[in-house]
Formats: sequence, structure tokens, C-alpha cells
Amino acid sequence: MDMETVKLSRIVEKLAPELIPFLTQREMNLNIVLRDGMGILEPEDAMEIVQHSICEHQKEVLLQ
Repeated sequence: MDMETVKLSRIVEKLAPELIPFLTQREMNLNIVLRDGMGILEPEDAMEIVQHSICEHQKEVLLQ
């Protein structure tokens, strides 16, 4: 499978909708590159992606 770029919102809505209230609109709009596409993601993968995305987003905010 080829790499696929998706919005974090798509991952969260499909695999971890309970996290939606905890994410900002900016976080939900982050582009995520998936090495093997959406087809093989599991809910625990979504949690890991969300955690990493939030950490990276917070780094950007602190640097501004």
C-alpha cells in the first residue's frame, strides 16, 4: 500500500471518536502521513498518533 496523507480528524472520527471533544480545531486539521494508509490502522494506533500530534503541536506553540 502507498503512503496516504489524511487529516487527524479523519483518523479520530473513524477510530477514536471519544477523543473529539478533547482536541482543538487546529489539532484536528493537522495533516498526518500514514506509511500504509488508513486501511490497517487500529484504535491503539489512533491513540498513539493523537498523542504524538498533540506533543508536536505543543512544541510549535511554545516556540512562537
